[in-house]
Amino acid sequence: MPHHTSLIAILCVGFVLAFVLGLLAQRLRLSPLVGYLVAGILAGPFTPGFVGDQTLAPQLAEIGVILLMFGVGLHFSLRDLMAVKAIALPGAVIQIAVATVLGWALALWLGWSHGAGLMFGLALSVASTVVLLRALEERRLLETGKGRIAIGWLIVEDLAMVLALVLLPALAGSLGGEGGAEGNVWWALLLTLGKVGAFVAVMLLVGRRVIPWVLERVAGTGSRELFTLCVLAVAMGVAFGAAELFGVSFALGAFFAGMLLNESEFSHKAAQDSLPMRDAFAVLFFVSVGMLFDPHIVVERPLAILATFLIIVFGKSVAAWAIVRAFGKSNSTALTISASLAQIGEFSFILAGLGLSLKILPQEGHDLILAGALLSIVVNPFLFTMLDRRLAEDGEREARHARDALAADDRMHPIPDDIANHAIVVGYGRVGSQLAKLLHERHVPVVVVEDDADLIAQARAAGFPGVRGNAASERVMLEARPERAQIAVFAIPYALEAGETMARLRAINPGLTLLARAHSEAEVKHLLEHGADGAVLAERELAYSLAEMVMATPPYRSARPDVP
Repeated sequence: MPHHTSLIAILCVGFVLAFVLGLLAQRLRLSPLVGYLVAGILAGPFTPGFVGDQTLAPQLAEIGVILLMFGVGLHFSLRDLMAVKAIALPGAVIQIAVATVLGWALALWLGWSHGAGLMFGLALSVASTVVLLRALEERRLLETGKGRIAIGWLIVEDLAMVLALVLLPALAGSLGGEGGAEGNVWWALLLTLGKVGAFVAVMLLVGRRVIPWVLERVAGTGSRELFTLCVLAVAMGVAFGAAELFGVSFALGAFFAGMLLNESEFSHKAAQDSLPMRDAFAVLFFVSVGMLFDPHIVVERPLAILATFLIIVFGKSVAAWAIVRAFGKSNSTALTISASLAQIGEFSFILAGLGLSLKILPQEGHDLILAGALLSIVVNPFLFTMLDRRLAEDGEREARHARDALAADDRMHPIPDDIANHAIVVGYGRVGSQLAKLLHERHVPVVVVEDDADLIAQARAAGFPGVRGNAASERVMLEARPERAQIAVFAIPYALEAGETMARLRAINPGLTLLARAHSEAEVKHLLEHGADGAVLAERELAYSLAEMVMATPPYRSARPDVP
C-alpha cells in the first residue's frame, strides 16, 4: 500500500472494524470497548489480513489520550469529591495500594524486575471511567449515595494516575527503564515537580482567566463550529504547549485544560460540542491499543492471564468491599462499589503504553494488562447482573419492612371521624402542597391523598390529615370521606387517572365539586366528559396572566375598555 494512503487506511479500517465489532459487542450485552479492542487486534501485526501503520497508530493513540484526559478534566468535580472524601479518599488510596502489591507480587513470580512489577500493579489498580459510568447510568445510580461514592473513588484513582504519569518518566532510570536520571533520582524528581509546578502556576494565573474569556468571546459570535473548534484548540493547544514548553506530558496538559473549562459557565456546552470528536478518537485509542496486543499470550501464558484476571476482578473487589464495610456502609453499597471497580480500562492502557516506551514494562506485561482488561470488561456486566439479583432480594426484604412501618404509621394518623365540608387534595407535589397551604390559610379543612410515602409524611408533618395510596383505588378514596366533602381538587398531572376517579366520586357524592389540572386541550375535554366542573390548562392560564401584565403596562392600559 502506498505510504501516503496509510493514514486514510488506518482511519477507514479502524472506524469500520470498530463500528462492526462494537455493535456486535453491544448486541451481546457487552461493553463496546470489547469490540474496539478486538478491532485493533484484527488490524494489528499479530493477526492475518490488514495491518495498520505501526508508526501512525501510536500518534493516533496519543491524540485519543489527549481528548480522553480532556474529557476527564471536563467532568472533574471537586465538589463531588469533597462530598464523599471521608470514604473515597482513603478507600481509593488503600485499594490502589492493595492492587499494586498484588500486581507486583505476580510480576516477581513471573521473573520481572521490581520496576516492572510496580508499573504492572499500578495499571491493574485503576478502573475504567467509561465502563463504570455506563454501568451506573444503566441502573440509575449516578445520583444516589452509592453512585457518588463510586464516582468520588474514581476521581481519586484518576488523580493518582495523573500523578503517576507525571512522575514515572523522571523515575524511569531507577525503575530499570530508559530516561530519567539513574544516579540522581531526587534531582530528577525535583526538576519534574518544578516543571509541573510552573505549568500549574501558569494555568491557574493565566489560563483560568484567558480560556474562559476566549470561550465567551467565541460563543458571542453565535457560530457553533467556531465554538467547537475553539474547545478542541484549547484541549490540543494546552496539551502541546505543556509538553513543548514545560516538558510535562500531553495527558497532564489536556487534563488541566478540561479542569479549567469545567469552572467556566460554558463547560456543559464545551463538553457537549467536543463529545463527537472525543468519542471518535477514543475509539481510535482503543483500536491502537488492541493493535499492540499479541494473542499468542493466551496460549503461552494462560495461568498468568488467569492470575491477572483474578487480581482485577476479585483482589480489587474484595479490598474495596472490605474498605467500604470498614467505614460502616451497608452491604449493598459495598457490593455496588466493588462491582463497579472490578475492571480496568483506559488509564491502564495509558500506563502500559508509557511503561513500554520507557522500557520499564516488558511486552508480556502489556499483553497481560490488555488480556485482563478484555476479560474484566466482558465479565463486568455479569457481575452487575448477579449484584442486581442480590440487591433485588435485599430490596424485597427492606420493602416488606417499609410496608409494615408505613401501615403502622397510617394507623397512627387516621382521618378524623367528624371531618365534614372539607376539600380533598389529590397529590402533594409542588402544586398540591401550595394548594393545601392556601386552602388552610383560608380556613378550609383539607384531606390530602398521596401515593408517595415521603410526600404523605410531609403533609402529615404540616398538619394535614392524609391518606396514603393511589387515588385510582376506590378503597383509598373512600378513606378521604368523599361523601361528606365539598370539593375535590386533582393536583396530579395524570388526566386519565383523574378522569376515572372523578366518575366514581360523582357516583358517591353527586354534589361534590370536582376540579383538575391538565396539560392539553384533549386532557381538558377528557376531564370534563368524566364529570369535572372545571379544568385548569397550565399553559393557557400562564398566557392569560402574562397578557394581563402586558395590558397593565402604561402603553397598553388606555386600550383596555375597563380602564379610563
